[in-house]
Amino acid sequence: MADVKDVAQYILKQRGGMTTWKLQKLVYYCQAWSLVWDDESLFDDHIEAWANGPVVRKLYDIHVGQFSISKIKGGDSSRLNDTQRETVEAVLKTYSDKSPHWLSNLTHSEAPWRDTRRLAGLSAGERGSAVIPLDAMAEYYGGLGAKG
Repeated sequence: MADVKDVAQYILKQRGGMTTWKLQKLVYYCQAWSLVWDDESLFDDHIEAWANGPVVRKLYDIHVGQFSISKIKGGDSSRLNDTQRETVEAVLKTYSDKSPHWLSNLTHSEAPWRDTRRLAGLSAGERGSAVIPLDAMAEYYGGLGAKG
């Protein structure tokens, strides 16, 4: 299985440097659509429902303090198999031209992030680290449509 660092590095290799905020949202959507299209997790790391949207803490710990990023230390994009690369490419085709703010607003409007925060008793803008359940992601995104 790929690591979140490998997925992030693959995204950066394909699309170039970007804000860390946008990278976090793209990684989230890669995981969500892998659950739907491939019936498996793309990586093992938890995704947390932070105030500004979904965040993988392991990835955050790598880029903390940086506004933008072009390389992930320890990330190896060659670790993704063909199916994983196809999934990431489909996600990038749909989401990579969107702004970080647009992606954040989208995640805020969707049930996995919103419900996780609500169930954890977190108000808008309140810091929190509640984990977004994979089954909630699979169920929600599975109802949205087919591979692009």
